[in-house]
Amino acid sequence: MTIEKKLAQLFGMGEKERRRHTNPWSVLTRISTIPLLGLSFWSRVWLGWWSLSPIIIVIIWLWINPRIFPEPKSTNNWASKVVLGEWVRMNRKETPIPKHHIFLPNIITAIGTIGLILFIYGLVVLHLWLTILGGIVMMISKLWYADRVVWLYEDMKDATPEYKNWLY
Repeated sequence: MTIEKKLAQLFGMGEKERRRHTNPWSVLTRISTIPLLGLSFWSRVWLGWWSLSPIIIVIIWLWINPRIFPEPKSTNNWASKVVLGEWVRMNRKETPIPKHHIFLPNIITAIGTIGLILFIYGLVVLHLWLTILGGIVMMISKLWYADRVVWLYEDMKDATPEYKNWLY
């Protein structure tokens, strides 16, 4: 089982949630969570323990986001294909993916992890520029990864009837 599959199970992301998360509004509004999380954690400077309120709200938003939007009328758009590509990548043990789609996403994930470490460290020690740098690295790596999984989906949509049926 892939790490992505374990995370999907942990967050209760099944087929129904995947279909709803392909709504472009779900994908595009979820991008906002990195700066919102940073601001929420940083708010401890101004709000003290009350900063738990915005932190909890953002965490709830992360969980509810793939569930709150309706299934889209069409998945033939970039944002929907991001989710479809993530699911193709997640299923790579069951349905192998082309070799050129294996290495770079792992590198991009490593870069995003470095950004996450900088982001968290900056938030812990209240270093504004490390927090911003970490957030930017995370955002760029997430968008780069998104672009790669769209390409993966485009390459794999004809590999199985299931993948082809995801596009409507």
